[in-house]
Amino acid sequence: MSGIVGIYERSGAPVDRGLLQALAHFLSFRGPDARETWSHGAIGLGHTMLRTTHESQIEQQPASLDAQLWVTADARIDCREELEKKLTQQGQGAAGRAATDSGLILRAYAAWGAECVQHLRGDFAFAIWDARKKILFCARDHFGVKPFYYSELGELFLFSNTLDCLRQHPNVSEDLNDAAIGDFLLFGLNCDVATTTFRDIRRLPAAHAMTISSDGLRIQRYWSAPTDGRIRYKSAGDYVEHIQILLQAAVADRTRVDRAGILLSGGLDSASIATTARDLAASAGGPQDLRAYTVVYESLFPDQDGRYAREVAEFLKIPQQFIPMDELRPFERWEEAEFRSPEPVDDPFFVGLFDQFRTIAADCRVVLSGEGADNLMLFEMWPFARDLVRNQEWGSLFRESSRYLRLRPSVIPGLKRRVQGFFGSDPRELVFPRWLVPDFARRLNLRDRAKEWGQLPAARPHPILPKAHASLALPQWSSLFEQENPGVTRCTVEVRHPFLDLRVVNFLLALPPFPLFFQKQLLRAAVAGRLPESVRMRPKTPLAGSPLVEHIKQARAGWLDQVTWDGEMDSYVDKSLLAAFRNERNSERAHSALRPLCLNFWLQSARKVRYNLRAEVRNA
Repeated sequence: MSGIVGIYERSGAPVDRGLLQALAHFLSFRGPDARETWSHGAIGLGHTMLRTTHESQIEQQPASLDAQLWVTADARIDCREELEKKLTQQGQGAAGRAATDSGLILRAYAAWGAECVQHLRGDFAFAIWDARKKILFCARDHFGVKPFYYSELGELFLFSNTLDCLRQHPNVSEDLNDAAIGDFLLFGLNCDVATTTFRDIRRLPAAHAMTISSDGLRIQRYWSAPTDGRIRYKSAGDYVEHIQILLQAAVADRTRVDRAGILLSGGLDSASIATTARDLAASAGGPQDLRAYTVVYESLFPDQDGRYAREVAEFLKIPQQFIPMDELRPFERWEEAEFRSPEPVDDPFFVGLFDQFRTIAADCRVVLSGEGADNLMLFEMWPFARDLVRNQEWGSLFRESSRYLRLRPSVIPGLKRRVQGFFGSDPRELVFPRWLVPDFARRLNLRDRAKEWGQLPAARPHPILPKAHASLALPQWSSLFEQENPGVTRCTVEVRHPFLDLRVVNFLLALPPFPLFFQKQLLRAAVAGRLPESVRMRPKTPLAGSPLVEHIKQARAGWLDQVTWDGEMDSYVDKSLLAAFRNERNSERAHSALRPLCLNFWLQSARKVRYNLRAEVRNA
């Protein structure tokens, strides 16, 4: 989670070194362990180091290979032994040099050039200056866990993994991207993963690489979730053993540290990661100090997650810290600069994220999450049945369909809706907000935009798991990862996601989903005897209540009477048509109705962070 920044003057003009150093200094909160810059002629790279792995203790960046390749990277490279073997075969052995993450990236580029991303595993955002070819090569990891932002301003190219860092450059304007604002008001986030809320700042999408030269900029996708995998074992136990091995490898790669935290929710997914980490620690293959952190509601509504999480922590003998959120009010502390988000967020309790990460940062620099399992095991029986028909597996078709119908007796009445939903004619649609300014909605064609994003994307439909596959490309992932990133939280904590390890993803997308994914039977079998039965067999349970609705019900909405509207809001929202929601009891509708307020508060704070770096440099 180190900070990276770079300047490339494609015209050949020399980089302003003072400006580069000032931008790197701005990133000091991301990397308190070291700060360095390097520049030569038209290129300059900056880095602030946060050491989160054993290998990073000796790492220095920007790093060089033979003074011809230079890199600045925010990266954790996994599957290291496999990569080392490949590099040795390509004549890029370590030759006694320590295998730091930046070193592995440089050697991979030296071996394969731009194709190096096909061989890298882990979470990464990096930029490599190739002095021989006079090009800058940049890449972002497969799921976009690490952010990468850039600006192309004529011949000037800027990049960083922190949006606010680019905003400090005096040539980057404050002009907003109205398309992103429109998306936010409709959906609560910008659905265009290649843009940001600011006109001059773009983001490199997940699984994309970018090459910048004097001729211009070229971006290309290097990976998509596979659709053609097919794993069929004779024994159900083989599937269980395989997922256990893969989860151990995924957790081990993400816990090359002495101490790690776990975001323990009380559900099966995070508990599975916790028990895997505990097993690794017991075998000296993982962190010897594990700690659990659980967000709880103790009085606002009857929430049982804390109780289940406590059972897991006690069973695994992991110290646990509860982080209560009952007293946090909507929009509390949003006016304070230290809690400001670089882009609009539609969560009025957003400050709770800062409280959570500050608690974790007091103990750990690495924390594991159980995100991803729900998406990867999302399935419907009908695509699987069609696949069995295509392959003429009549015995399996009769056996599995009959079993599914017995387990899901309600499936027949819902058959029509399920088929309609799969083929894209589900009648449930987004309610278009009345309060959008007509000219704004018409100019951006927001009604068609609402219909366009009403369903999951399916550019390359998976024959058996179309919804699971499509869900991996949703823009919500980028939003989630970036909000948890230190560029937003300003806390030295890196969140890691074992279920989004490529080995795990490729395996799960290749399996027969029934009965393995039905109520997550595969995962439940994999942790049998390693978790309390009350948690292992607990059904998927949503949060017991809506914090927003509860605050509205309990007459804690005094903040509604004290709203000062930003002048720019008149361009987007007709305030006279804002629906009254003081009596709203539906969580989705309440959050949707609050988006204008979220945008308003963000606009008021967004203008407070910019200062003239060039003037600061001149004044030393």
